[in-house]
Amino acid sequence: MSGIALVRKPGPRIAEGIVTHIERAPVDHERARHQHDAYVAALAAAGWRPVYAEDADHLPDAPFVEDAVVVSGRLAVLTRPGAPERRPEVESVERAVRELGLKAVRIARPGTLDGGDVLQVGPTVYVGRSARTDDEGVSQLAALLPERRVVPVGLRGVLHLKSAVTALPDGTLIGDPGRVELPGLLEPPEEPGAHVVPLGGDRVLLAASAPRTAAMLERRGLVVTRVDISEFERLEGCVTCLSVLIPDQQWRAPEFRGPDLVFHHRWTDRLS
Repeated sequence: MSGIALVRKPGPRIAEGIVTHIERAPVDHERARHQHDAYVAALAAAGWRPVYAEDADHLPDAPFVEDAVVVSGRLAVLTRPGAPERRPEVESVERAVRELGLKAVRIARPGTLDGGDVLQVGPTVYVGRSARTDDEGVSQLAALLPERRVVPVGLRGVLHLKSAVTALPDGTLIGDPGRVELPGLLEPPEEPGAHVVPLGGDRVLLAASAPRTAAMLERRGLVVTRVDISEFERLEGCVTCLSVLIPDQQWRAPEFRGPDLVFHHRWTDRLS
């Protein structure tokens, strides 16, 4: 599998990002930039072509781009984040997905939905009921995705659903049963081990802070790419929230019309 990885560079105010369930710790902007570059390079090496949403240096949480949009097929559902200070992040993400040829729709007021609360596993879409996502947001998402089975999920003590559970390539849910109301979870040895990004086939991306989980997944036959995202973890971030992966079958490039589409090719400069 391959496709587009929608990402955004961390800005100089990243240390001011919202922290809810952990104590605030210092965040090194330069180190965060280097870690983000390495994260994007790992996605590119796995066949995901990075596309950068516009820089948003005035918005500290902007690199957590997953929270701004949910992509299903060729439909991009623009969210309405539960934290009001994060809502301006959505505008530039809308421009990015429209540039990619996706149809964009919105979660409307008064509903709230964060993309980090949305876990897509085959035909099923699990949606966390969190401090950032309310029942109205869940209902609107279900109405926008009539072909999918939308399942609300209760959470305890975590920011987002995908802070507690994600899915392996075969659909197995991996996560913390003490934090999420889902049965039959594969329980990882470390908290960051609940955050897995399937890269296609038997490949997955995992934070370097979960070495025992990496070993467990390798014993299951998976190929694990490890990335250090420690600066983002200080802000309750994880490997899932730093990108939105759009498989090739979901993505249709617009016809080339000249230099106005340089947006699609900027990633080569970013990795050089």
